[in-house]
Parts: sequence; structure tokens; C-alpha cells
Amino acid sequence: MQPKSFWSRPEGVTGGIFLAAILGGTVYLGYKFSAAILTWITGSTIGVIVSVIVLAALVYMALDPQMRAGVWYMYKSVMRWITSWFIKIDPISILKSYVEDLEENLTNMKRQLNKLRSQMHVLGELIYKNKEAIKDNLEVASKAKEQKDAAQLILKTRKAGRLKESNMRLEDLYRKMEVLYRVLKKMYDNSYVLKEDIADQVRMKEQERKAILASHSAMNSAMNIIRGDKDKLMAFDMALEAVADDVSSKVGEMERFMELSSTFMESIDLQNGVFEEEGLKMLEKWEKESSKLLGDEKEALLLSAEDDSDTLDLKGPVEEPVVREDRENQYDSFFD
Repeated sequence: MQPKSFWSRPEGVTGGIFLAAILGGTVYLGYKFSAAILTWITGSTIGVIVSVIVLAALVYMALDPQMRAGVWYMYKSVMRWITSWFIKIDPISILKSYVEDLEENLTNMKRQLNKLRSQMHVLGELIYKNKEAIKDNLEVASKAKEQKDAAQLILKTRKAGRLKESNMRLEDLYRKMEVLYRVLKKMYDNSYVLKEDIADQVRMKEQERKAILASHSAMNSAMNIIRGDKDKLMAFDMALEAVADDVSSKVGEMERFMELSSTFMESIDLQNGVFEEEGLKMLEKWEKESSKLLGDEKEALLLSAEDDSDTLDLKGPVEEPVVREDRENQYDSFFD
């Protein structure tokens, strides 16, 4: 993953405000006291020496890339320190909060899965009753035909036709609900593993970061950068921030789909066998989008929902995901 630039982070906003304030203050003071400053510079030896030193320092910093990098690092460190007063930017703390969010989302998702199962049971029963009613009406229509009862024949044939048309819509709705269920269940499983992986990373990386901080100082880091060496803390935090960004996008996708599924289920009136088209359109739109949380599994889920031979077992409770102890943590590669 590409790390965020300094200006796209919270400390970048702080840095932009401070930079604007410094430039604005410099321009204002230069304009306000320009005559006095010019007199002091040209009217004394000390003023001339100080001016030459300042100018030489600015020229050296402008021409030497390593010096620029060191000063820039110090500036970013100060802005990060100031920003931490009022915004949580410590990547370990952010990841801990994501673990808490995932635990809450998993509870809500399991509740939503159970609610969806219940709706699918009701819808399946409604489809079955309609099929039985279609069968009964056609049998009555067949007898009416034998008895040459035209009125009864027309009445029962039309009723069977309406029920068949209704069932076609309900069966289409059931398939959409099956897609919803399969996706929710897979998201539940993947999010459970995601939570475990983040928790493992936090346990390990928190101790590593403490060890790095114990031997770290901003001045030493700046000197390392001036010498062209890589700063260990900066590289470590960049990896943690990349993990946090990846988790953020996956948690966001998870929450958006939960909202979509909730809206979809609320748009269905199973008692009357009707549903709003808007809920279907939202789900169909999602089916065409890519998924970071599901990855390549999304296409397989959509295909399995269309496969009549691949039936869902809705009798038992929602199974808890099994997380293997010897699994490879999906975020280990971020620290290579």
C-alpha cells in the first residue's frame, strides 16, 4: 500500500495552519518593521554578520537535500506532537479502537444474519404455500373444464396465473436475500479473522514500538535522515499506518454493507408479499462493485447464489468462524 502523504494526515492540517501562520507573520513583521530591520542590518557590524549567517544557512538548506530532509523531519515531528494533543494519531491506539469497532460490528452482523434467516424462512413458506395454492387452483380448473363450467375455469385459471406471477417475483426476491445472506456470512467470517489478525499485530507491535521509542529521539532521527539512513520509528509507524488505513477501508465496507442489508430488509413486506424496488437496486449496484473485504471470493458467492444445486442450510444457528492457530497473519508482510 502507498503510505499517505504528510499533508493528507491530521498532522498535515496542523502543519499547514502553522506554515500559513509563520509565512503570514513573517510577511507582516517584515512589512511593519522593514525600515527598522534594514537600518539595523546596514548600520551595524553585528547586523551584517547575522544577515550573512542567516542567508548562508538558508542557501545551504535549499541546496543540500539531506539538510532539507532533516529540517523537514523535525518540522513534521513537531506538528505530529502538537496534533497528538487533541487528535488520536498513535497507530497502536487507532488499531485498538478498530478491534473494539469490529467486536461491536460482529455482534450486530450476527444479529442481522439471524433476522435475515428468519425472513428467508417466512418467504420460503410463502412461496411453498403459493405453489400449493397454484396446484389446487389448477386441479379445480381441470375439473371445471371437464364439467364445462366456463366461469369456474376462467376464475381458477386466472388465480393460478396471478399466484404464479407473484411466486416468480418472490423467488427472485429469495435469490437476492440468499445473496445477501451468503455475503453477510462471508463478511462475518472474514471480519472475525480480521479482528484476530489486528489483535495479534497490536499485541506484538505495541511491545516493539515501546522498545524503539525507548532508544529513540527526534534529534537522532533527524541526524539519521541527514546522513541518509532510514529512521526506524518512522518506517515502523508508516507500516502501522498502512495497516490502519487498510483496516479502515475494510471496516467501512463492512458497515456500509450492513446498512445496505438493513435498508433492503426493511423495504420488504413479507406479510403482503411485496417489496420496494429501491432495495433491489441498491443490492444490484453493490454486486457490480469491487470488494476489499471479500476480494476474489465475492464473484464465487454471487455465482453460488445462482446455482440451484448449492442450497443454503438455514436450519442450524449461525456458525462461528474457525481460526487456525497456524494461519499466516495478513499484515505480517506490511513490516517486511
